[in-house]
Amino acid sequence: MKQRTWPDRSTGSRFTALQFPITEKDNRRPELTASARKARIKRRSRFSCSRSIKSTEGHDFASLPFDVLNKIAASFTLPQLRAASLVCKSWNDALRPLREAMVLLRWGKRFKHGRGVRKNLDKALDSFLKGAARGSTLAMVDAGLMYWEMDKKEAAISLYRQAAVLGDPAAQPANAEEAVKWLYQASIAGHVRAQYQLALCLHRGRGVDFNLQEAARWYLRAAEGGYVRAMYNTSLCYSFGEGLPLSHRQARKWMKRAADCGHGKAQLEHGLGLFTEGEMMKAVVYLELATRAGETAADHVKNVILQQLSATSRDRAMLVVDSWRAMPSLH
Repeated sequence: MKQRTWPDRSTGSRFTALQFPITEKDNRRPELTASARKARIKRRSRFSCSRSIKSTEGHDFASLPFDVLNKIAASFTLPQLRAASLVCKSWNDALRPLREAMVLLRWGKRFKHGRGVRKNLDKALDSFLKGAARGSTLAMVDAGLMYWEMDKKEAAISLYRQAAVLGDPAAQPANAEEAVKWLYQASIAGHVRAQYQLALCLHRGRGVDFNLQEAARWYLRAAEGGYVRAMYNTSLCYSFGEGLPLSHRQARKWMKRAADCGHGKAQLEHGLGLFTEGEMMKAVVYLELATRAGETAADHVKNVILQQLSATSRDRAMLVVDSWRAMPSLH
């Protein structure tokens, strides 16, 4: 499945979318290595944290029911889960499924976008669903998003509802009109996934009247929040002056940013733009990245450029591609 961001043509738009040894001196106690000291501090802090939390204001947090704890932590990110797991052994045990879910969520994103592994949407969805089964609302939302993009709306809504029950405001929608209401509230609260989905609804006229200017505004908000597909659509808005003022400088800025974040179509289009400007080395790098992301349309122009380059230049370009890493972003 290719990346789909911009609405289809059928909507009326023309876009397609090391350690040191321990030494002993004068029979004194051996000096601890740096790593050993860290481990001891960690053990002491965990014990003291557990003891102090248990005695704070008379509350015994270790006795908190697991189902309540898991509901509270369902929408936690990995750093938040790690911090909560240090409270006491009880919490550490209870939160293990959610920590496992975060690992699955990370692998799901890798498979979905081909980061460090071959792109595989089936494995991506399977990872998201396994993470959702362990109680993570983040995985539920991502699995729901994939179902939505596959036009499996009922499966998507079911996952959104599960996440909504656990308190994730980015997953509240149930039907088209109600979806827009919840998406708007989550968007105002700063959830970039919701901002992007709201923009799509406004762009397609689903559950709300078609409004390209408002859609473009939310595309831009989501893009500024780091949502890569919104970056791509924002570039298109600027490029054609639809919903945003015509600006080739802004269009190029957002297209390059999307490309640098790993968006295949953006890599293709940015590469073509560099080709027309005569920037052959840069162009071939982005076109090769696009090819590896599944954009076969990049092959022809890329091969034309490669034929014009020396063997040394070709090798240098491929070395750049092999060492390339996507900028941090949301997907």
